[in-house]
Amino acid sequence: MKAFYNFIKEIRNFGILWLTQAFSSLGSSMTNFALILWTYEERGSALTTALLSVCSYAPYVVMSIFAGAISDRWNKRAVMLVCDSFAAACTVGVWFLFITGRLKIWHLYGLNALNGLMNTIQQPASDVTITMVTPKKYYQLASGMRSFSNSLVSILTPVFAAAMYSLVGLHAVILFDLLTFLAAFLSLLFLIEIPEIPSRAKCEETILQSVGEVLEYLKGNRGILDMILCMACINLIASTYEAALPPMLLSRAGGGKIALGLVSGTVGIATLCGSVIASLCPVPKSRVRVFFNALLLSMSTENFFLAFGRTVPIWCLGAALGWIAIPIMQANMDVLMRSHIPVTMQGRVYSARNTLQFFTIPVGYFLGGWLVDYVFEPFMAVQRPQSLLLLIFGEGKGSGAALLFFVIAIPGILVCLIFSRDQNIWNLEQNE
Repeated sequence: MKAFYNFIKEIRNFGILWLTQAFSSLGSSMTNFALILWTYEERGSALTTALLSVCSYAPYVVMSIFAGAISDRWNKRAVMLVCDSFAAACTVGVWFLFITGRLKIWHLYGLNALNGLMNTIQQPASDVTITMVTPKKYYQLASGMRSFSNSLVSILTPVFAAAMYSLVGLHAVILFDLLTFLAAFLSLLFLIEIPEIPSRAKCEETILQSVGEVLEYLKGNRGILDMILCMACINLIASTYEAALPPMLLSRAGGGKIALGLVSGTVGIATLCGSVIASLCPVPKSRVRVFFNALLLSMSTENFFLAFGRTVPIWCLGAALGWIAIPIMQANMDVLMRSHIPVTMQGRVYSARNTLQFFTIPVGYFLGGWLVDYVFEPFMAVQRPQSLLLLIFGEGKGSGAALLFFVIAIPGILVCLIFSRDQNIWNLEQNE
């Protein structure tokens, strides 16, 4: 019992931060899910829906490389509180426009862009805060717990959001989101102790000089840089998948809102299981090997099941195989990066990582939506009856998205195989 009490004492701050931020994330995810449903009902376009994510990520990746230098100069608690408050204000704006009957899709694009800009500054502050409040021996446990909460959010979001959206309406989802924000805001303000750390960013160094320093750091630490570039390629494929998934499931025979909710819920359950494994497993002999094997399992399964499947059980099986190893991959990557990057530079390095690793996400969302609407769906629509492609991928709307899943599976596998031969990444393991 004494050991248990000591454990609780050591992770108290992380535990409170983890629980309240996960609760707030549930509210935000439910709002985003409901807005996707509303947007697709309004336009019925994959590209229009995908542009919601493009607008969120574009300012995030463009400004992230500068945000770390800014964040390192400011109090981490204040940064997170201000950014959360701004995001809540944007949500209030959506709610007001909706209840007055003035909500347009371009409003969502603008508000998503503003939210993305605030998240640019908040994310590095949040990442560094996790390091500051978590003892090093619990890094893998903390990463697994964060994956666990993200998985739980993925499970609950489609169920709660779809039910609340259908039964009560969009305004109820937004009000729940604001309630979760308030809980996280008050906990961060009054309950969590965040230690101060000495920061070189507090000197007379300019923001551009700080950015130059972190780029030099990455240049001299090729293992970290190459792992970031590997994930940039994976994110391009994953975001193309994310853009194509809702249109395919909402429009295919045997699909619809329930199918989208079930597949999304399966993703959450799979990542939940993966998170438990990542939290409880002992330290692996080779973190790099686990990282690449987990990625390869994901890239070589789900896209094929989505491409060839015609029923919800098959789609759910693909989702389970594609996502169960992702938390394990993330946990090992997280430990490698936190163990190698000095805490005084983590805000700036994570911000540079966000720019380099995530700049492909808006590209992938735009590309996925555009390819579905203007390339693959029209291509499948002009196929002759009983053609091979129609026999393999099905007929009607949604068959083009299925063909796209098959196409993107190939580069996903190649990325894993090519980067697994990168000696710079393997050197991270030797130096750990």
